[in-house]
Parts: sequence; C-alpha cells; structure tokens
Amino acid sequence: MSAFVGDGLFDLQVNGYAGVDFNDPSIGPAAMDIALEAMRAAGVTGCLPTIITAHEGELVERFRALDAAVTGSRLGAEMVPGYHLEGPFLNPDDGYRGVHPAAAMGDPDIALVDTLEAGLSRPILLVTFAPERAGAAAFARALAQRGKAMGMAHSAAGFADVRAAADAGLTLSTHLGNGLPQTLPKLENTFLAQLAEKRLTACVIADGHHMSPDALSAIVALKGTSRTILVTDAVLAAAAPAGHYRFAGMDVKRTDAGAVVPAEGANLAGSALTLDDAVRNVVRWGVADLPTAVAMAAAQPRAALQVALDHHSIRLDPGRVAWSDALEPSPAA
Repeated sequence: MSAFVGDGLFDLQVNGYAGVDFNDPSIGPAAMDIALEAMRAAGVTGCLPTIITAHEGELVERFRALDAAVTGSRLGAEMVPGYHLEGPFLNPDDGYRGVHPAAAMGDPDIALVDTLEAGLSRPILLVTFAPERAGAAAFARALAQRGKAMGMAHSAAGFADVRAAADAGLTLSTHLGNGLPQTLPKLENTFLAQLAEKRLTACVIADGHHMSPDALSAIVALKGTSRTILVTDAVLAAAAPAGHYRFAGMDVKRTDAGAVVPAEGANLAGSALTLDDAVRNVVRWGVADLPTAVAMAAAQPRAALQVALDHHSIRLDPGRVAWSDALEPSPAA
C-alpha cells in the first residue's frame, strides 16, 4: 500500500550514475541506459546530465559524446530534455573552485555556449557561472535571450553582483553552501548574499556530507521549502559500490561512508547521493514531510526550468511515483 503518490523526481545536476560518467567522451547509448535505468529505480523520471569545467575542445567532445549517447539510448528521449553546463565561468580561487580545473576557467563567453550547443539534439537548458567574473551581467542577459535557466556556484559574488545577476535573470543557487572556502568574511560574503536574494531558489545536496542536517534545516528555514530544490550533484559512484572511479578525467573514490573525494585528497568531488535518498533524508531529519520533500525534488526543479522549457517548446511528462511507508519509490499503477 502506498503512503503517498506524487510526480516523478527530476535531478537538475547529475554528472554520472551507476558507474557511468556523463563527462566521459567514450560514453555510449548502452551505458546511458544503464545510468538512466538506475535513476528510474530511484524514482527519477527526468534529469539534466551535467558537464563540468574543461577546456573548450574537451567540452565540445564531451557534449557531442553525451548527446549521441542520449539520442541513441532507449530512455534518453523520455528522461533527458536537455543539459546543464556547470562552468567553466567559475571562480578559480582556493576554496571556491572545488575539483573544477582552474586552468580551464575563464570569463563568461556566450560564444562558447553557442559553440557547445551547436548541432546538439537537445539544448543546454541550465548554465551555472560565477556572477563576479568580468562581463557576467551581459552574459546573463544573453543567456536569458537564448532561453536558458541560470544558476550560480563556485563563486565569491557579493551582494551587488548577486543582485545584478538576478536582475538579468539568475534564479538558482546551484548547490548553496558548497564550492566555498571553510572561512568567509563575517558579513560581506556570497553565502549570505545568496540567502538574502529572494529571487534565488537554493539547490541543496542533502547527503550529510556536503552539509549537516542542522545546516540543511537552517537553509530551508531561511529560504522556505518552496524556494529549496533537492539535487544530487552525483557522479558515477552513485548507485555503485565503494571504491575508485574516474570522473571527468580525475581519479576519485567513494568512501565506505558514502562520500566522494579525490583519490589524493579529502575535499568532496561530487556526491554518491541518489535523489530518493535525498527525499528520505529530508523526511527523516525532520526538515519536511514526504509530500513537501517530493515537491522539492519533483515539481520545483521542473518549475525552475519552465522558462527554458517554454523557450524550446519542451513539454515534460513527470509520470507518477508511489512511495511506500518505508519511503521507497516505485512507478505508480
């Protein structure tokens, strides 16, 4: 018997899954179906495969390979309306860049986005950048003209830059609270600036590694459940055993505790979170009840993309997912 039936989940930020790296230029349709099938088992009916910072030639190669894999896969047409570009227009400073390669970063360049998107079967629907980079406001306006949704991350943008980007169409904090140094100025910092900007919805990684239950509760209390979206930022170590993996050309490992870190280092390198686990965590940590948690991972991410979806005349069928008393998802009859 189902405790609740709701829309299928939608992940705005997923770099890989079930042993499949979406940033691997050798990815093929069969591998894509392995990843998408595993995501469906977690209640996910739609997602934006995400390509992270790399040099232009690498980005072109990765997008072409990913698009061919999605187009040739059995589930791609049903589950993948487009893509998420996270970078390379990010802050390269220590603490902000995370595992994104600083040498491949640069100022926002709309021509690069156009180049990456040219010839793809489906659009780049979401672009994440750092609003403090030179030309960011004009870049945001150009993205808006092209019907892109926009997020910010790996950024030191203060109040003025966040406000200017929001004026130009920025609506998301891509993974609020992450891609930040351990120490920030006490008041003039990007975390507070993003919390205070009412036009920004906070995407959060509710895995207990990127933030504690208490920190997540605080963000949700300040933003509100309707302005919070659950994402995974998963890499190929999600829905996969502990061990060593290669993500976007980097050696990473999934620890026994479920964190993903560089093979040589302790910083986080994406997550091994599944989106149904994110829903369960939010419920079990007392942050929200099940219908609200499902909305944070289903209706709200789709709503965040609505402008981009409308621009490209894309209509999504979320499907229906039943949740058991044990908070396990399954396709609704």
